[in-house]
Amino acid sequence: MRRVYLDHNATTPVAPEVLEAMLPYFSQRFGNASSVHSFGREAKRALEDARETVAEAIGARASEIIFVGSGTEADNTALKGVAWALRDRGRHIVTSRVEHKAVLETCHFLERHGFEVTYVAVDRYGMVHPEAVREALRDDTILVSVMHANNEVGTVNPIAEIGALCRERGVLFHTDAVQSFCKLPFHVDELNVDLASFSGHKVYGPKGVGVLYARRGVRFEPLLHGGEHERNRRASTVNVAGAVGFARAVELAAGRLEQEVAHLTELRDRLWEGIHQRVEDVHLNGHPEKRLPGTLNVSFGGIEGESLLLSLDMKGVAASAGSACTSGSLSPSHVLDAMGVPLELARAAVRFSLGAGNTREDVDYTLEILPEIVQRLRALSEMSR
Repeated sequence: MRRVYLDHNATTPVAPEVLEAMLPYFSQRFGNASSVHSFGREAKRALEDARETVAEAIGARASEIIFVGSGTEADNTALKGVAWALRDRGRHIVTSRVEHKAVLETCHFLERHGFEVTYVAVDRYGMVHPEAVREALRDDTILVSVMHANNEVGTVNPIAEIGALCRERGVLFHTDAVQSFCKLPFHVDELNVDLASFSGHKVYGPKGVGVLYARRGVRFEPLLHGGEHERNRRASTVNVAGAVGFARAVELAAGRLEQEVAHLTELRDRLWEGIHQRVEDVHLNGHPEKRLPGTLNVSFGGIEGESLLLSLDMKGVAASAGSACTSGSLSPSHVLDAMGVPLELARAAVRFSLGAGNTREDVDYTLEILPEIVQRLRALSEMSR
């Protein structure tokens, strides 16, 4: 049976070149980067080289790159850290209704500790408009957090305009760029961001490593306390192998970004056009144009998305119903709900997210098996009524 992986927004395979770069730091070069002896200095050099690589990729200074354990930790550090550091200046935060749970749940935590959060609405494509952010700003607003691209529907937000607006008002701006990094161009000055979150396992790097970009001069309280690692901004022995792998993944992505965008866009559109031609009552979720090149979220009327996913999996095709972090939840997607998608269509949604290893043959195989599965599930649904 053919196996087709169409869930790259959940995680990506580690690229062979990334694994090769990491392996020595599990064995011969195992030193602690905080140690002063030769083993530690060797690890420290690798860590700082990785920091330089990531910084160069986003137009930042190396000192502005903080290695953390995940994109979730980066989000938590940005939001909680700024909130605690600036709470005497204000206790109001602005975010959107379609953020990743790593941002939304952090905001809910802050609300329980005396902060106010405004959750701005999105349009029917899931896009956050700068004017909505402008209307939400107050004199006591200390931080705005809006994701670069949505992880479920792929809609890309105008964060450069939102960042410029925040800068005019003297408000810090954070973006969760976990899904967009290495899929779209990302330059911190051009996008007007003060803080940004990234994750290794979304870009063909390892799990267990992420990056928080924090512009020089931005004040925040560390999430973890202990040693003086990462210039006193993130206590914990640094994952040198992970940092090396993250940096190598970024290097590889930078060299093929334009090619990958074209490749994934072609496959995504091929898949959507094939679905639209072969299956009735299908609905595209997300912006038709301003969308990540490899993300396709579709609702299949008359069936449950989870049933479709299980049937696809039995045929060797892996997709998802939305964010991997909410897998197993019986509640419909909060993203689709915020977009105004009717409940029955929200429950019928499936996310296909393509990656570097996918081919036209993968797409064609999916299109070969999909119509029959949808037809069978719809017939079963009719029988059960």
